[in-house]
Order: sequence, then structure tokens, then C-alpha cells
Amino acid sequence: MMNDSGKIKNIVPLLALLTAFPAFSTDMILPAIPSLAILWDKPLAVVNLILICFFVTYGFSLLFYGPISDRYGRKKPLMAGITLYIFASILCSMASGATALIVFRILQAAGAAASAALSMAMTKDIFSGTERQRILAYIAVIMALAPMFAPIVGGWILAYLKWNWIFIAQGIMGLIGLLGVIRTPETLKERSKVPISKVMHSYGNLLLNRNYVIMVLVMSVSLLPLYSFIASSSALYINGFGMTEQGFSYFFAFNALALMAGSMSCLKLTDRMNSNHLITAGFAGITLGAAAILLIGQNGPWSFAIPMALVTYSIGLSRPPSNHLVLEQVHKDAGAASSLLIFTYFTLGAVGMWLVSLEWMERMQILGTITLVCGALVLAAWLILQKKGIGTEN
Repeated sequence: MMNDSGKIKNIVPLLALLTAFPAFSTDMILPAIPSLAILWDKPLAVVNLILICFFVTYGFSLLFYGPISDRYGRKKPLMAGITLYIFASILCSMASGATALIVFRILQAAGAAASAALSMAMTKDIFSGTERQRILAYIAVIMALAPMFAPIVGGWILAYLKWNWIFIAQGIMGLIGLLGVIRTPETLKERSKVPISKVMHSYGNLLLNRNYVIMVLVMSVSLLPLYSFIASSSALYINGFGMTEQGFSYFFAFNALALMAGSMSCLKLTDRMNSNHLITAGFAGITLGAAAILLIGQNGPWSFAIPMALVTYSIGLSRPPSNHLVLEQVHKDAGAASSLLIFTYFTLGAVGMWLVSLEWMERMQILGTITLVCGALVLAAWLILQKKGIGTEN
């Protein structure tokens, strides 16, 4: 395992950048969604397909990259995926309508999927035990800067340039990531001997791992409120509270700051508290924040932003130890395990984005209800799992 501090300093920023690809790819375009709906004369539910289709394609593509990387190593699939991402970003910048942008975003997602799945697998390749949990927390802190700055960058691009430049900026980010991967040595030491024709069988083995499946589902549901917020945030702030695109980006960044603060708190508390207690506190915080959104969220931007910040802080607090516990349930096929984990995150996230885009009640109430149901559900499930001894480190 890698313990040299100089090597850690070199690899952690690259892992954080790769993990942050989906945040940059979704959050930079958020300030433009209301104006794109007007420009193309499409309802929000249609324009939000540039987010939903991205997430769905991203999730399914993860299932491909994970086991392939277990067979052929992390570097080559990662380079291929980032190259596709750069090409698709250029196509997105040239889209002339909603349909074209949705199609090109599907290609972009297929490329971006390599980054998050394989960066987590690389983390398992390089680090172990408490050290891995610490590195996951470091990565979570660094990657939290992406949703903080991505909408701000997108908002300022819109202030001076057209929306197309958002995707040009994403292509540049992809190029930086590609250069970093080219300079990084292969991290997988023992490659899978399973023939490529049977490589997808890894998922069958994982689905038979009861503890892994249960942990993945519980942790994925805990993230669903975050993705629901991402899909509804621009409409809530710009259309609901009448804010400018730049003003929205600052409020969105405030919630992203709360996410980073949660990850930093996890990093500070890892050596002092049992990771299970951190997860419990995080799930309780999601539930409490959701109740506050339903009670006072309509009163103004700060009345909504503060309880939502409690939700995102709680997610930041619980996510590193929960990711660590999920990975502790498997002893081989780390690439497939990481891919299936993130696939479930994003697939359920897309469900949340779809639900919050519908008009079945006022949008603030939809978001609050989704968050409350998910928070209460995962808190109850987690407490039951603790009593049964599921979710502890192997």
C-alpha cells in the first residue's frame, strides 16, 4: 500500500478531480436551465432531461467500466472514458436544441462514468483500513469544492458569454484530467483472471453478497435528497424566489459549502468517534433538516437555504464512513463493487430528479417530502441494521 506522503499528495488531488467530474458536469449548467427552458420553449421537466439522462447513462456506464478495469487495469479504460468525455463536451457546446443537447449529454455521461468509478477503485487499490477512510474524507472535502464553484463559474460564464462555453470549460477540465491519468502509473497489482466473456459475472457475485447489497441500498437512498435538490434548485431560487443566475449560484455554493463542512467534520472526528455513530448522526440530520424545509422553507431564500444546508452537511458527514463500510463488505472485484455502488447512487438520484421535476405538488413541498421520507427511512433502516450487526467492518 502507498504510505509515502509525497505520493499521497500527488495522487489524492487527481482522485478528487476524477471523482468531481459528475459534479462539474451537472452543476455548471444549473444556472442556465431556466433560461434554456425559455430559449427552447420547453417545460422544466423536458429541459431537466439533460440532467436526468446524464445520470441514468452515467449509472449504467459505470457497470461497464468497473469489471473491465478489474480485468485490464484502471489506466486504459480511464483514458478511453475521459477522451470520450472531452469529445462529447465539444459536441454539447455545438448543440442547437434540447434534443441534440440531451443526446450529446448521454455521450458525455458515458465518458465521465470512467472517472468516478475507477477513482474509487484506485483508492481501494492504494489504501486500506483507516487510511482509506481518511483518504475518502480528504477526497470528499476536495471534491466538495466542485459543486461550490461549478455553478458560480457557470453563472459568470452566462454573465459574459453564451451557455455553450460552459461545455467548452468542461472539455478543458477533461483534458487536465486526461493529462494527469497519463502521468499516473497503473494502480491495480493483481488483475482478474476471469475471461472477458464472463467479466460481468462479478455483479452476480456481488448481488449474492447480502450485506453489500443492503448497505448499498441504504447509503444510496440517503443521497437521493441531494440529487433532488440539484434538479430543483435553480427553479426554486430563480423562478420561486426571483433571484438572478449569479445570486442562485452563490446560494447553491452555500449548500455545497455545507457539504464540504460535513466532510471536514468527518475527517476531524474519524479518530474520536466510531464511524457508525457518524452515520447515525448524519441520517438524523437529514431527517431534521427535511422537517425544517417543510415548516419554513417557503418563507424566503435563507429560510430554505439553512435547513437545506443541514441536510447537505449531514450527507457530507455520513458519506465517507458509509462508502468505507460498503467497500469493507467485499474482498475482491473492487472495480465492480465501486461501479455498482455509484451506479445505485446515480440511478436512485435520477429517480429523485424525475420526482422533483413533476408537478404533483408545489416544488418546495415535493423536495421537503422526498427528503423527509428518505431521511426517516434510512435512519430507521440503519438503526435496525446496527441491532442485527450488519454494517460493521469485516
